[in-house]
Amino acid sequence: METIYEVVDDMYYITTDVSKLDVNVIHQFLSEESYWAEEIPKSIVEKAIENSLCFGLFYKDAQIGFARLVTDKATFAYLADVFVLKEYRGKGLSKWLMHTIQTHPELQNLRRWLLTTKDAHGLYEQFGWKIPDADYAYRFMMRNKPGLYKKNEET
Repeated sequence: METIYEVVDDMYYITTDVSKLDVNVIHQFLSEESYWAEEIPKSIVEKAIENSLCFGLFYKDAQIGFARLVTDKATFAYLADVFVLKEYRGKGLSKWLMHTIQTHPELQNLRRWLLTTKDAHGLYEQFGWKIPDADYAYRFMMRNKPGLYKKNEET
């Protein structure tokens, strides 16, 4: 059974309780507003949530942000799908979300954390993330399928 982790600050809170997540909000943002998961099917979002350590960001009872980790909680974590809805940006909530993720008690002994981002380097650098230097970058390999979820316009 998964231990639920919650952090509360006034009207905002962050929780790992997946039963509180609003999959419709998460799916809508990822499929319609993100550059990395355009048109992702809701069933894929649900499967990703089911198999990840998720962090929901809420204002009162409304979900306003999200992040998930693909992790073994022992050595490795991949951070993905991080967002705060536009109307709640500029309040320090993404920083609070990152701090909460990185201070989660079950993640303190991870050897390696990874993420990919096109436009949020400044946020992550504040939390110790950096672009691998040339001597280290060659170690990374990836298999990428950009546009996988976009509907094929030829059919």
